[in-house]
Amino acid sequence: MYEPVIGLEIHAQLQTASKLFCGCTTAWAGLPNTQTCPVCLGLPGALPVLNERAVSLAVTAALALECRVQRESIFARKNYFYPDLPKGYQITQYDRPLALDGRLQWIDNGEPRHVRIVRVHMEEDAGKSLHDGVGDVGRATCLDFNRSGMPLIEIVTAPDLRSAHDAAECFRRLRALLVAAGVSDGNLERGNLRCDANVSVRVQGDATLHSRTEIKNLNSYRFLDRALAYEIDRQVEVVSHGGTVETETRLWDERAGETMAMRSKEDAHDYRYFPEPDLPPLVILDETIEAARGSLPMLPDALRERLSSHKRLTGDDLDFLAASPGLASLFEQTVALGADAAAAAAWIKGELARRLYESGGAVEELKVTPASLASLIAMVSSGTLSNSAAKQVFARVFTTGATPETVAAAEHLTQESDVDALRQLVDEVLATYPEQVAQFRAGRRGVAGFLVGHVMKASQGRANPSLVDTLVRSRLTGDGLS
Repeated sequence: MYEPVIGLEIHAQLQTASKLFCGCTTAWAGLPNTQTCPVCLGLPGALPVLNERAVSLAVTAALALECRVQRESIFARKNYFYPDLPKGYQITQYDRPLALDGRLQWIDNGEPRHVRIVRVHMEEDAGKSLHDGVGDVGRATCLDFNRSGMPLIEIVTAPDLRSAHDAAECFRRLRALLVAAGVSDGNLERGNLRCDANVSVRVQGDATLHSRTEIKNLNSYRFLDRALAYEIDRQVEVVSHGGTVETETRLWDERAGETMAMRSKEDAHDYRYFPEPDLPPLVILDETIEAARGSLPMLPDALRERLSSHKRLTGDDLDFLAASPGLASLFEQTVALGADAAAAAAWIKGELARRLYESGGAVEELKVTPASLASLIAMVSSGTLSNSAAKQVFARVFTTGATPETVAAAEHLTQESDVDALRQLVDEVLATYPEQVAQFRAGRRGVAGFLVGHVMKASQGRANPSLVDTLVRSRLTGDGLS
């Protein structure tokens, strides 16, 4: 029986306005090669200047991961050739990183999980090679250096993970922690958070670490899970037939559902590390550490515990809200205004999250206020808005910040719930369809739906369907309301 041994290397882009060693913007989606300067292009004579905000965020991340921040760390040159690495080396940290010896813990299906964090270090990103959708990519690789010099931290875990599922969950929990701490936006689609996975297999009970492969640049929990599951099976097949797993770097092909060899895996000496001569040692003062510690918000585990006081929330609700302090705050303020907790969570997880994703907006820029969301939920609960109409109203509130009442009135989306007005419509429809009325009274109860539909049509869809159904059946049976 074999078991996998998995460790992760997570690269997270820090939320700074400028790059790690120059003043170029980190804004997303600029035209290729328009957000560069001599420093991030590695031109001769250009000297790097360290971004103080990036250091502060890196220290915050280290503290959130319970790491020991080193008072002095050193930047180094990591020498290797990529077409999108203009200097021919990357400025990173090697033997004296920013922080060491942290941990990440969580509970999964009632079982405690614990992963050691070996190190957190700072480094700059490389550029980007483009193979699809631009230029003459049929014959050439296009290079965009806008990403060159972006500020990153790399978080390296110990090989403590024993399943593809646990690795994907570790990645998800790490992302939630970094987003909650305000360190990174965690945007997987843009590559602002990426994961490399190192995996080997061994006979259960064996303490030896065997030859491993590295799966590069995974930016999805599902991809990480699937890639590791495939690679584990592949390695077990090799080892069980007496073969040896080659130490190499592999890529995940989602379409083919398999990993494929990219290159042989380098060792540290292949990179010829040496101290960066243009940067002095990075000295972290006690005041910097304490300021970062004091700025830490409530982190996901503690926030989840607080939210669990709302008994109607599911585990998925709690995980989703706890991963974003901004959304958790919106939820709590909405409930404090009287909204049902389950309904508030459903709107935030559903329509709000979907529209945030589609617009690429930030939670901090939301135009939906707690008062607006509480009002919308109340209008649905009271029957003033149907579920479909409420989604139309929400769309307008999301883009304009108008109140739900204003939008609903302007677009004539409120439901008619006046009993007297609806009773008159019901009577008119029943008088128009005496044959169907007779069929109902003869025992064909299903014909009531036909009559309800015509009342709804007569109201131009504005009648409260539940109330109409009650009125129609009451009138047909001679009971109560009519």
